[in-house]
Amino acid sequence: MNDKRSLPVLPHTAANGAAGTSHDDDDVLSTLRRDGSRRWLMPHLATGGWWRKRRVVAYILMVVFVAVPHLRVAGKPLILMDIPARQFTIFGRTFLPTDTMLLALLMLSVMFGIVLITAIAGRAWCGWACPQTVYMEYLFRPIDRLFDGTTGRGGHAKKPLTGVKQVARVAVYVLLSMFLAHTFLAYFVGTERLSQWIQSSPIDHPAAFLVMAATTGLMLFDFLIFREQMCLIACPYGRFQSVMLDEQSLIVTYDPVRGEPRKKGKHRAEDNAGDCVDCNRCVVVCPTGIDIRDGLQMECINCTQCIDACDDVMDRVGSPRGLIRYGSQDGIAGKPRRRFRPRTIIYPLILTAVLSGFAYALSTKTTFDARVLRGKGAPFTTVARGRISNSFTIRLVNRTDERQTYALQVAEPANVQLKVIDPTGLTLEPGGTSLVPVATEFSGSLTFGTGNQPATLEVTSSKDASKTVQFNLLGPRQ
Repeated sequence: MNDKRSLPVLPHTAANGAAGTSHDDDDVLSTLRRDGSRRWLMPHLATGGWWRKRRVVAYILMVVFVAVPHLRVAGKPLILMDIPARQFTIFGRTFLPTDTMLLALLMLSVMFGIVLITAIAGRAWCGWACPQTVYMEYLFRPIDRLFDGTTGRGGHAKKPLTGVKQVARVAVYVLLSMFLAHTFLAYFVGTERLSQWIQSSPIDHPAAFLVMAATTGLMLFDFLIFREQMCLIACPYGRFQSVMLDEQSLIVTYDPVRGEPRKKGKHRAEDNAGDCVDCNRCVVVCPTGIDIRDGLQMECINCTQCIDACDDVMDRVGSPRGLIRYGSQDGIAGKPRRRFRPRTIIYPLILTAVLSGFAYALSTKTTFDARVLRGKGAPFTTVARGRISNSFTIRLVNRTDERQTYALQVAEPANVQLKVIDPTGLTLEPGGTSLVPVATEFSGSLTFGTGNQPATLEVTSSKDASKTVQFNLLGPRQ
């Protein structure tokens, strides 16, 4: 991967902090000069076919991002990550801290899904669906252009903003950041609790108010100040792409075979020049300030703005489109496309296996959990001539949204008596957990020879759900 960083970007102007088109040798990053000062990017806008498609996708995703916390499946939120309660509801199914295997399989499914998509379609997530890109490019940058008077074309404003416009712009950012912060928090606290917080005084819930204020501040900092640096500096995805991509992965790429050598202005046959007219349009429209002609780079988010800009220039000069296009490194080099390669075979197989394991574990999960824990102290006691007692603790977890009462019975072997020391623990509230002490009494002859006897505990809920748990009875060998 080409990780060249000193790339031609828009020069900073003191009047408005915008960027121009000349190259500055003092640049360390596309947004950072060698002296540590910030290079503010204000990309031009290329409203071509790819941009229009991304705009439709972005607006749909904005609606989806806001609607998801309000949607319900079987009376439960579609997605709710209730960290204080340690409950995670995904597609109407609630996962508890005891669901370690389910959560691990779910996370592995997401990870291998991302790896597979990246191996096939490159950074499609970054350019098309990432909330940072969606809101930055289709909500906040349009607001900037509205106040700058550059709507529809982008770039820097001809005149610096007045004090009133600057205050108004920040006020709009604050309102939108508040809305996005509340939407974001709805994924973690639920819409009902969030509505109560909004309608009541901050004095009634100071901690919740501070959380909302801090989240709003972080949103404001991200979209008003940090901006594209979230993709360049903070997000690890770009650094992972070097191991997730291969030469056949689909990326936004410049065709140097067709474009080089570059020549400004009108081309003549005797010039022996490539199709690139070195207009720098692909640079000034890039939201991360890179030059796609330098090859595959970590900072590229596959937003396709350079494709639209270059296609427009090719139309103007009478050359075919596609000098910058979706392609692969092998495709640019003239090598045949291979649909089946190790990554596109191994990743789907692993993903299928993980998803199958997740589906099986989910389908076999009951409405409650029951586990037998052996008590402390002596493994067994003699309570009468020939009668042995074992002490256990039954750990019960109610996974339903209703109060449940459970019944315990030793199904095998026969003639084993079970006594519940504290019956109040058999009734659990929704999502509740209890430790129920019990004692078993049986004939000592059951354990003669080995010193233990396999047994089966049957647990039944008030909703007629049942579960069997295996454990061992301990007693004398003879």
